[in-house]
Amino acid sequence: MEKMRARNLNSVFYADSYHPIQAGSIDGTDVLPHDNAIYRAHLCSSIGLYDPFGDPKIIGDPYCTLFVGRLSRLTSEDTLRKVMSKYGRVKNLRLVRDIVTGASRGYAFVEFETEREMRRAYMDAHHSYIDDCEIIVDYNRQQLMPGWIPRRLGGGLSSKKESGQLRFGGREKPFRAPLKPIPYEELKKLGIPPPPEGRYMSRFQVPSPPRRERDLSDREEGSHRRSSKDKNRTEDALKSSADTEEEHYRRSSSHREDEERHSRRSSSYREDEEGHYRRSSSHQEDHSRRRGSSERKEEKGSHYHHRRSSEKEHRYRSSESEKHSRKRKERAEHSHRREKYSRRSPNED
Repeated sequence: MEKMRARNLNSVFYADSYHPIQAGSIDGTDVLPHDNAIYRAHLCSSIGLYDPFGDPKIIGDPYCTLFVGRLSRLTSEDTLRKVMSKYGRVKNLRLVRDIVTGASRGYAFVEFETEREMRRAYMDAHHSYIDDCEIIVDYNRQQLMPGWIPRRLGGGLSSKKESGQLRFGGREKPFRAPLKPIPYEELKKLGIPPPPEGRYMSRFQVPSPPRRERDLSDREEGSHRRSSKDKNRTEDALKSSADTEEEHYRRSSSHREDEERHSRRSSSYREDEEGHYRRSSSHQEDHSRRRGSSERKEEKGSHYHHRRSSEKEHRYRSSESEKHSRKRKERAEHSHRREKYSRRSPNED
């Protein structure tokens, strides 16, 4: 039981349509108004005293219009436009002022160019600060929420606890999951939608604003646009596939050309290497041939030189031997003459 209560305390739900008695209940199960303001709002709702489309100042597309509340009394249209322009292109802006004094009443309506820009501001601008005041944003409930009754007639949503007129079911103060049995019969008699039992949301989930309802012609036009877009996409896909195939063929042909060019370069390089090898081998053969001829010439020269030197030496030796032999002969002849003279006697002289 305690787990169920804790789960219910963290579960909330939001109102799709407005009922004054339900808006005054914290869990959406009250069947009696608890203050005079709720009674007044219920009376206006019952007899149809309020027309949400009867205000001539309301202009523009409600699905692109955003409600901005809790503004500072000093915030001007220019300041608000500058801040809201961060989320999209602002088409129209109306800061609600007092009819008599002309002072700001603290809330405004901002219309964007597209519904997407409005949804972006709806998600991001909530609880942001303008002129040191924390603002709240919501969609245009005056025109988009069935049964809407404004605050000046006792209705509205949210408010502060000090005012004693809290209103639940909106973005700021959602309904809590009921902790007591739901009185389905009484709610049905008053025309109050019962709580969506089993389909509650978390406190941290943001409710989505209502989307535009399209009629049959808009749906047909949208389907035609989607079909044309799909056709264009298929054509673009076929074109892109053909372009990719052509590009692939070009790349493959260029790759083959590069390979052929590379093979030609490699063959020419091999031919150059072979020619260089042949030239180097012929150069080596010439060098060896020249070296052999030079060695043979050197050998012949050395042999001739040795021969000449040996001949010179032989001639020198033979000339020396001749000189020695002549000298020996001369010495022998001289000695013979001396001996011949010495043998003569003195008497004979």
